Amino acid sequence: MSITEERKQAVIKEYATKEGDTGSPEIQVAILSERIVNLTEHLKVHQKDFASRRGLLMMVGQRRRLLDYVRSRNEARYQQLIARLGLRR
Repeated sequence: MSITEERKQAVIKEYATKEGDTGSPEIQVAILSERIVNLTEHLKVHQKDFASRRGLLMMVGQRRRLLDYVRSRNEARYQQLIARLGLRR
């Protein structure tokens, strides 16, 4: 359900805005998106895992808030980020 440390480092490297960046909103959204995809696959197999479903909904809400933050700061960055992640809006 969770992502591996190697995959997390790869996502950080791919979405970093500058050298040494580990906490920018882009990275946080990318990591959350990766976790959401993994948890969605888990829930397709385990439909009655309501605790994980609650966690999924909380992650989706957190990602939505981060995306709203990026959008309020810089619309171009927001558009680029959702295009790279393949998110609908």
